Amino acid sequence: MFCLFCCKEMKYFCPKENNNKKMKDNQFFTYKEIMQQPKMWLKVYELVLQQRVGIESFISQYTDRNYQIIYTGAGTSAYIGNILEIVLSESNFRGARSVSTTDLITNHHAYINENQPVLLISFARSGNSPESAGAIKIVNTHCKHTAHIYITCNKEGELAKNADKENTLLLLLPPETNDLGLAMTSSFSSMLLTALLVANIQHIDTQLPYIQSLTLKAQKVLSTYAPIIREIMKREFSRVVFLGSGELKGIAEESRLKLQELTDGKIVCQFDSFLGFRHGPKAIINKETVLVYLFSGDEHIRRYETDLVKQINTNNKVTAQIIVSETPVKTTGIKSDLEVIFSEGDSPSIYDCIPYVIVAQLMGFYKSLEIGLNPDTPSVSGNISRIVEGVILYDNL
Repeated sequence: MFCLFCCKEMKYFCPKENNNKKMKDNQFFTYKEIMQQPKMWLKVYELVLQQRVGIESFISQYTDRNYQIIYTGAGTSAYIGNILEIVLSESNFRGARSVSTTDLITNHHAYINENQPVLLISFARSGNSPESAGAIKIVNTHCKHTAHIYITCNKEGELAKNADKENTLLLLLPPETNDLGLAMTSSFSSMLLTALLVANIQHIDTQLPYIQSLTLKAQKVLSTYAPIIREIMKREFSRVVFLGSGELKGIAEESRLKLQELTDGKIVCQFDSFLGFRHGPKAIINKETVLVYLFSGDEHIRRYETDLVKQINTNNKVTAQIIVSETPVKTTGIKSDLEVIFSEGDSPSIYDCIPYVIVAQLMGFYKSLEIGLNPDTPSVSGNISRIVEGVILYDNL
Protein backbone atom coordinates (compact mmCIF):
# COMPACT_ATOMS: atom_id res chain seq x y z
CA MET A 1 0.00 0.00 0.00
CA PHE A 2 1.45 3.40 -1.02
CA CYS A 3 0.66 6.87 0.29
CA LEU A 4 -0.78 9.33 -2.25
CA PHE A 5 0.88 12.22 -0.41
CA CYS A 6 4.50 11.08 -0.15
CA CYS A 7 4.61 8.07 -2.51
CA LYS A 8 6.20 5.87 0.16
CA GLU A 9 5.11 2.44 1.21
CA MET A 10 2.73 2.92 4.10
CA LYS A 11 2.65 0.48 7.01
CA TYR A 12 0.10 2.42 9.07
CA PHE A 13 -0.67 6.04 8.18
CA CYS A 14 1.15 8.72 6.25
CA PRO A 15 3.41 10.68 8.60
CA LYS A 16 2.79 13.86 6.56
CA GLU A 17 -0.89 13.66 7.42
CA ASN A 18 -0.29 12.86 11.08
CA ASN A 19 -1.43 16.00 12.90
CA ASN A 20 -1.46 14.14 16.22
CA LYS A 21 2.34 14.12 16.25
CA LYS A 22 2.31 17.92 16.12
CA MET A 23 0.23 18.15 19.27
CA LYS A 24 1.89 18.37 22.66
CA ASP A 25 1.55 15.31 24.88
CA ASN A 26 -0.45 17.20 27.50
CA GLN A 27 -3.09 18.11 24.92
CA PHE A 28 -4.30 14.51 25.09
CA PHE A 29 -6.60 13.31 27.86
CA THR A 30 -4.84 9.95 27.90
CA TYR A 31 -1.45 11.49 28.64
CA LYS A 32 -2.83 13.66 31.43
CA GLU A 33 -4.66 10.67 32.91
CA ILE A 34 -1.49 8.58 32.91
CA MET A 35 0.51 11.40 34.49
CA GLN A 36 -2.07 12.20 37.18
CA GLN A 37 -1.96 8.74 38.77
CA PRO A 38 0.38 9.49 41.70
CA LYS A 39 -1.85 12.41 42.70
CA MET A 40 -4.99 10.28 42.35
CA TRP A 41 -3.57 7.54 44.58
CA LEU A 42 -3.07 10.00 47.43
CA LYS A 43 -6.66 11.19 46.93
CA VAL A 44 -7.91 7.61 46.97
CA TYR A 45 -6.09 6.94 50.22
CA GLU A 46 -7.70 9.99 51.86
CA LEU A 47 -11.11 8.97 50.52
CA VAL A 48 -10.88 5.46 51.98
CA LEU A 49 -9.42 6.77 55.23
CA GLN A 50 -12.35 9.17 55.67
CA GLN A 51 -14.83 6.33 55.17
CA ARG A 52 -12.97 3.89 57.40
CA VAL A 53 -15.72 3.36 59.99
CA GLY A 54 -18.44 2.66 57.43
CA ILE A 55 -16.23 0.40 55.33
CA GLU A 56 -14.99 -1.59 58.32
CA SER A 57 -18.52 -2.06 59.62
CA PHE A 58 -19.81 -3.20 56.23
CA ILE A 59 -16.90 -5.54 55.49
CA SER A 60 -17.06 -7.26 58.87
CA GLN A 61 -20.66 -8.30 58.25
CA TYR A 62 -19.69 -10.43 55.28
CA THR A 63 -16.05 -11.52 55.62
CA ASP A 64 -16.76 -13.00 59.06
CA ARG A 65 -19.61 -15.10 57.67
CA ASN A 66 -19.84 -17.80 55.03
CA TYR A 67 -20.17 -15.47 52.03
CA GLN A 68 -18.79 -16.26 48.59
CA ILE A 69 -16.72 -13.24 47.59
CA ILE A 70 -16.61 -12.51 43.88
CA TYR A 71 -14.68 -9.73 42.12
CA THR A 72 -16.34 -8.74 38.88
CA GLY A 73 -16.06 -6.32 35.97
CA ALA A 74 -15.51 -6.41 32.22
CA GLY A 75 -12.26 -5.96 30.30
CA THR A 76 -9.80 -3.88 32.31
CA SER A 77 -12.20 -3.86 35.26
CA ALA A 78 -12.21 -7.67 35.25
CA TYR A 79 -8.42 -7.80 35.32
CA ILE A 80 -8.48 -5.95 38.65
CA GLY A 81 -10.16 -9.03 40.12
CA ASN A 82 -7.58 -11.34 38.57
CA ILE A 83 -4.85 -9.40 40.38
CA LEU A 84 -6.72 -9.23 43.69
CA GLU A 85 -7.38 -12.96 43.66
CA ILE A 86 -3.62 -13.48 44.05
CA VAL A 87 -2.59 -10.46 46.13
CA LEU A 88 -5.34 -10.89 48.73
CA SER A 89 -5.15 -14.67 48.99
CA GLU A 90 -3.93 -14.43 52.58
CA SER A 91 -6.25 -11.62 53.73
CA ASN A 92 -9.86 -11.48 54.95
CA PHE A 93 -10.73 -11.98 51.29
CA ARG A 94 -9.05 -15.39 51.19
CA GLY A 95 -10.89 -17.67 48.77
CA ALA A 96 -12.40 -14.81 46.76
CA ARG A 97 -12.83 -15.53 43.05
CA SER A 98 -12.48 -13.29 40.04
CA VAL A 99 -15.33 -13.81 37.58
CA SER A 100 -15.96 -11.30 34.81
CA THR A 101 -19.45 -9.85 34.36
CA THR A 102 -19.41 -11.31 30.86
CA ASP A 103 -18.93 -14.82 32.26
CA LEU A 104 -21.52 -14.33 35.00
CA ILE A 105 -24.11 -13.35 32.41
CA THR A 106 -23.57 -16.34 30.13
CA ASN A 107 -22.57 -19.06 32.63
CA HIS A 108 -23.57 -18.00 36.13
CA HIS A 109 -24.41 -21.57 37.18
CA ALA A 110 -20.73 -22.47 36.80
CA TYR A 111 -19.56 -19.78 39.20
CA ILE A 112 -22.24 -19.22 41.83
CA ASN A 113 -23.46 -21.57 44.53
CA GLU A 114 -27.06 -20.42 44.77
CA ASN A 115 -27.41 -21.88 48.27
CA GLN A 116 -24.56 -19.77 49.62
CA PRO A 117 -24.72 -15.98 50.18
CA VAL A 118 -22.65 -13.79 47.87
CA LEU A 119 -20.63 -10.60 48.33
CA LEU A 120 -20.21 -9.20 44.82
CA ILE A 121 -17.48 -6.57 44.43
CA SER A 122 -18.07 -4.72 41.17
CA PHE A 123 -15.49 -2.55 39.40
CA ALA A 124 -16.57 -0.08 36.71
CA ARG A 125 -15.16 3.15 35.33
CA SER A 126 -18.44 4.55 34.03
CA GLY A 127 -20.86 2.20 35.75
CA ASN A 128 -22.97 2.24 32.60
CA SER A 129 -21.99 -0.96 30.83
CA PRO A 130 -24.93 -3.35 30.31
CA GLU A 131 -22.94 -6.27 31.73
CA SER A 132 -22.44 -4.54 35.10
CA ALA A 133 -26.17 -4.20 35.64
CA GLY A 134 -26.80 -7.66 34.20
CA ALA A 135 -24.36 -9.42 36.52
CA ILE A 136 -25.84 -7.71 39.58
CA LYS A 137 -29.35 -8.67 38.52
CA ILE A 138 -28.34 -12.30 38.02
CA VAL A 139 -26.72 -12.55 41.45
CA ASN A 140 -29.70 -10.88 43.12
CA THR A 141 -32.12 -13.17 41.29
CA HIS A 142 -30.39 -16.49 41.86
CA CYS A 143 -28.94 -16.07 45.36
CA LYS A 144 -31.08 -15.78 48.49
CA HIS A 145 -28.67 -13.48 50.31
CA THR A 146 -26.49 -10.94 48.53
CA ALA A 147 -24.38 -7.91 49.37
CA HIS A 148 -22.55 -5.54 47.06
CA ILE A 149 -19.54 -3.25 46.99
CA TYR A 150 -19.49 -0.87 44.02
CA ILE A 151 -16.11 0.68 43.20
CA THR A 152 -16.64 3.17 40.41
CA CYS A 153 -15.38 6.49 39.03
CA ASN A 154 -18.63 8.05 37.81
CA LYS A 155 -21.19 9.51 40.20
CA GLU A 156 -23.67 9.81 37.31
CA GLY A 157 -23.35 6.16 36.31
CA GLU A 158 -26.11 3.61 36.80
CA LEU A 159 -24.00 1.73 39.33
CA ALA A 160 -23.63 4.78 41.57
CA LYS A 161 -27.27 5.80 41.17
CA ASN A 162 -28.49 2.37 42.29
CA ALA A 163 -26.29 2.08 45.38
CA ASP A 164 -28.83 3.37 47.91
CA LYS A 165 -29.59 -0.03 49.41
CA GLU A 166 -28.82 -1.38 52.87
CA ASN A 167 -26.82 -4.29 51.47
CA THR A 168 -24.68 -2.06 49.23
CA LEU A 169 -21.49 -0.08 49.86
CA LEU A 170 -20.59 2.56 47.28
CA LEU A 171 -16.99 3.71 46.96
CA LEU A 172 -17.00 6.62 44.54
CA LEU A 173 -13.54 7.62 43.36
CA PRO A 174 -12.34 11.16 42.56
CA PRO A 175 -14.03 12.48 39.38
CA GLU A 176 -10.66 12.86 37.63
CA THR A 177 -10.32 9.07 37.59
CA ASN A 178 -13.31 8.81 35.25
CA ASP A 179 -10.88 8.80 32.32
CA LEU A 180 -12.07 10.70 29.25
CA GLY A 181 -9.72 8.81 26.95
CA LEU A 182 -10.90 5.50 25.52
CA ALA A 183 -8.30 3.44 27.38
CA MET A 184 -8.64 3.01 31.14
CA THR A 185 -5.50 4.26 32.86
CA SER A 186 -5.95 6.17 36.12
CA SER A 187 -9.34 4.49 36.61
CA PHE A 188 -7.68 1.06 36.56
CA SER A 189 -4.89 1.82 39.02
CA SER A 190 -7.17 3.83 41.33
CA MET A 191 -9.84 1.13 41.53
CA LEU A 192 -7.16 -1.50 42.16
CA LEU A 193 -5.65 0.60 44.94
CA THR A 194 -9.09 1.21 46.46
CA ALA A 195 -9.77 -2.52 46.71
CA LEU A 196 -6.38 -3.17 48.30
CA LEU A 197 -7.00 -0.44 50.88
CA VAL A 198 -10.47 -1.81 51.64
CA ALA A 199 -8.99 -5.25 52.26
CA ASN A 200 -6.49 -3.61 54.62
CA ILE A 201 -9.05 -1.30 56.24
CA GLN A 202 -8.22 -2.33 59.81
CA HIS A 203 -4.71 -0.94 59.31
CA ILE A 204 -5.59 1.98 57.04
CA ASP A 205 -4.12 4.61 59.35
CA THR A 206 -0.65 3.06 58.98
CA GLN A 207 -0.71 2.78 55.18
CA LEU A 208 0.19 6.34 54.17
CA PRO A 209 3.97 5.69 53.99
CA TYR A 210 3.33 2.82 51.58
CA ILE A 211 1.13 5.00 49.37
CA GLN A 212 3.69 7.79 49.41
CA SER A 213 6.34 5.29 48.35
CA LEU A 214 4.00 4.08 45.61
CA THR A 215 3.67 7.61 44.23
CA LEU A 216 7.46 8.07 44.22
CA LYS A 217 7.89 4.86 42.23
CA ALA A 218 5.31 6.00 39.69
CA GLN A 219 6.87 9.45 39.39
CA LYS A 220 10.23 7.82 38.74
CA VAL A 221 8.77 5.87 35.81
CA LEU A 222 6.94 8.92 34.48
CA SER A 223 9.95 11.23 34.62
CA THR A 224 13.09 9.11 34.27
CA TYR A 225 11.97 6.30 31.98
CA ALA A 226 9.23 7.87 29.81
CA PRO A 227 11.66 9.49 27.32
CA ILE A 228 13.48 6.18 26.80
CA ILE A 229 10.21 4.31 26.35
CA ARG A 230 9.21 6.89 23.75
CA GLU A 231 12.41 6.28 21.76
CA ILE A 232 11.93 2.50 21.82
CA MET A 233 8.36 2.97 20.55
CA LYS A 234 9.76 4.70 17.46
CA ARG A 235 11.20 1.38 16.29
CA GLU A 236 9.25 -0.72 13.84
CA PHE A 237 7.66 -3.80 15.37
CA SER A 238 4.39 -5.68 15.00
CA ARG A 239 4.16 -7.76 18.19
CA VAL A 240 4.54 -7.21 21.92
CA VAL A 241 4.54 -9.85 24.66
CA PHE A 242 4.11 -9.06 28.36
CA LEU A 243 5.15 -11.71 30.89
CA GLY A 244 4.48 -11.80 34.63
CA SER A 245 4.08 -14.29 37.49
CA GLY A 246 1.37 -14.34 40.15
CA GLU A 247 -0.37 -10.97 40.45
CA LEU A 248 2.01 -9.60 37.82
CA LYS A 249 0.42 -11.93 35.29
CA GLY A 250 -2.74 -9.89 35.87
CA ILE A 251 -0.74 -6.71 35.30
CA ALA A 252 0.64 -8.30 32.11
CA GLU A 253 -2.94 -9.02 31.02
CA GLU A 254 -3.94 -5.38 31.47
CA SER A 255 -0.69 -4.24 29.81
CA ARG A 256 -1.46 -6.37 26.77
CA LEU A 257 -4.90 -4.80 26.42
CA LYS A 258 -3.61 -1.26 26.91
CA LEU A 259 -1.09 -1.39 24.10
CA GLN A 260 -3.45 -3.23 21.77
CA GLU A 261 -6.31 -0.76 22.39
CA LEU A 262 -4.16 2.33 21.98
CA THR A 263 -2.72 1.06 18.68
CA ASP A 264 -6.14 -0.01 17.36
CA GLY A 265 -4.93 -3.60 17.02
CA LYS A 266 -2.13 -2.60 14.63
CA ILE A 267 0.26 -4.05 17.19
CA VAL A 268 -0.72 -7.58 18.18
CA CYS A 269 -0.16 -8.15 21.88
CA GLN A 270 -0.03 -11.23 24.07
CA PHE A 271 0.47 -11.94 27.77
CA ASP A 272 1.40 -15.02 29.78
CA SER A 273 3.25 -16.24 32.83
CA PHE A 274 6.98 -16.82 32.42
CA LEU A 275 6.60 -20.58 32.85
CA GLY A 276 3.42 -20.81 30.79
CA PHE A 277 4.98 -18.98 27.85
CA ARG A 278 7.18 -21.96 27.01
CA HIS A 279 4.16 -24.21 26.44
CA GLY A 280 3.26 -23.08 22.94
CA PRO A 281 2.75 -19.29 23.14
CA LYS A 282 6.50 -18.74 22.71
CA ALA A 283 5.95 -19.41 19.00
CA ILE A 284 4.88 -15.77 18.63
CA ILE A 285 8.47 -14.51 18.96
CA ASN A 286 10.09 -13.19 15.80
CA LYS A 287 12.42 -10.33 14.91
CA GLU A 288 9.50 -7.85 15.00
CA THR A 289 8.68 -8.64 18.64
CA VAL A 290 9.12 -6.50 21.75
CA LEU A 291 9.27 -8.47 25.00
CA VAL A 292 8.37 -6.87 28.34
CA TYR A 293 9.40 -8.81 31.43
CA LEU A 294 7.58 -7.94 34.66
CA PHE A 295 9.98 -9.45 37.20
CA SER A 296 8.77 -10.62 40.59
CA GLY A 297 10.30 -9.29 43.79
CA ASP A 298 10.32 -12.84 45.16
CA GLU A 299 13.78 -14.34 44.64
CA HIS A 300 12.44 -17.90 44.34
CA ILE A 301 10.00 -16.91 41.58
CA ARG A 302 12.64 -14.77 39.88
CA ARG A 303 14.87 -17.81 39.33
CA TYR A 304 12.26 -19.31 37.00
CA GLU A 305 11.80 -15.96 35.27
CA THR A 306 15.49 -15.38 34.62
CA ASP A 307 15.86 -18.90 33.20
CA LEU A 308 13.29 -18.13 30.50
CA VAL A 309 14.78 -14.73 29.67
CA LYS A 310 18.26 -16.25 29.32
CA GLN A 311 16.82 -18.86 26.95
CA ILE A 312 15.20 -16.15 24.82
CA ASN A 313 18.45 -14.17 24.75
CA THR A 314 20.28 -17.25 23.52
CA ASN A 315 17.79 -18.49 20.94
CA ASN A 316 15.86 -15.49 19.60
CA LYS A 317 16.42 -12.20 17.79
CA VAL A 318 13.85 -9.57 18.74
CA THR A 319 13.25 -5.83 18.29
CA ALA A 320 13.64 -4.95 21.96
CA GLN A 321 13.52 -6.30 25.49
CA ILE A 322 12.28 -4.24 28.44
CA ILE A 323 12.77 -5.31 32.05
CA VAL A 324 10.45 -3.92 34.74
CA SER A 325 11.42 -4.73 38.30
CA GLU A 326 11.51 -3.50 41.88
CA THR A 327 15.23 -4.24 42.07
CA PRO A 328 18.00 -4.69 39.45
CA VAL A 329 18.13 -8.04 37.66
CA LYS A 330 21.78 -8.98 38.12
CA THR A 331 22.04 -12.13 36.01
CA THR A 332 24.58 -12.95 33.32
CA GLY A 333 23.17 -13.86 29.94
CA ILE A 334 20.34 -11.31 30.08
CA LYS A 335 20.41 -8.24 27.86
CA SER A 336 17.82 -5.50 27.73
CA ASP A 337 17.18 -2.25 25.88
CA LEU A 338 15.70 -0.73 29.02
CA GLU A 339 15.62 -1.75 32.66
CA VAL A 340 12.90 0.06 34.61
CA ILE A 341 13.79 -0.12 38.31
CA PHE A 342 11.60 1.72 40.78
CA SER A 343 12.52 0.44 44.24
CA GLU A 344 12.68 3.08 46.95
CA GLY A 345 14.40 0.68 49.32
CA ASP A 346 11.22 0.09 51.29
CA SER A 347 9.69 -3.16 52.51
CA PRO A 348 7.46 -5.17 50.15
CA SER A 349 3.75 -4.36 50.32
CA ILE A 350 0.51 -5.47 48.70
CA TYR A 351 0.60 -2.33 46.54
CA ASP A 352 3.88 -3.12 44.78
CA CYS A 353 2.30 -4.44 41.58
CA ILE A 354 0.55 -1.17 40.68
CA PRO A 355 3.45 0.88 39.17
CA TYR A 356 4.31 -1.92 36.73
CA VAL A 357 1.31 -1.05 34.55
CA ILE A 358 2.53 2.49 33.88
CA VAL A 359 5.21 1.16 31.52
CA ALA A 360 2.57 -0.34 29.21
CA GLN A 361 0.40 2.77 29.45
CA LEU A 362 3.31 4.90 28.23
CA MET A 363 4.20 2.37 25.55
CA GLY A 364 0.64 2.45 24.27
CA PHE A 365 0.41 6.23 24.29
CA TYR A 366 3.69 6.79 22.46
CA LYS A 367 3.18 3.99 19.92
CA SER A 368 -0.31 5.29 19.19
CA LEU A 369 1.17 8.67 18.25
CA GLU A 370 4.01 7.05 16.33
CA ILE A 371 1.65 5.19 13.98
CA GLY A 372 -0.56 8.21 13.38
CA LEU A 373 -3.43 7.61 15.79
CA ASN A 374 -5.12 9.83 18.36
CA PRO A 375 -4.55 8.08 21.72
CA ASP A 376 -7.82 9.47 23.08
CA THR A 377 -9.84 7.94 20.25
CA PRO A 378 -7.53 5.35 18.66
CA SER A 379 -10.22 3.13 17.14
CA VAL A 380 -10.38 4.29 13.53
CA SER A 381 -12.77 1.47 12.62
CA GLY A 382 -15.02 2.05 15.62
CA ASN A 383 -14.58 -1.57 16.70
CA ILE A 384 -14.11 -0.47 20.31
CA SER A 385 -15.55 2.47 22.23
CA ARG A 386 -15.18 4.05 25.65
CA ILE A 387 -18.41 2.44 26.84
CA VAL A 388 -19.29 -0.91 25.28
CA GLU A 389 -22.30 -0.74 22.98
CA GLY A 390 -24.59 -3.25 21.31
CA VAL A 391 -24.98 -5.70 24.21
CA ILE A 392 -28.50 -7.11 24.56
CA LEU A 393 -29.32 -8.78 27.88
CA TYR A 394 -31.70 -11.73 27.67
CA ASP A 395 -33.81 -13.21 30.45
CA ASN A 396 -31.82 -15.81 32.34
CA LEU A 397 -33.54 -19.04 33.32
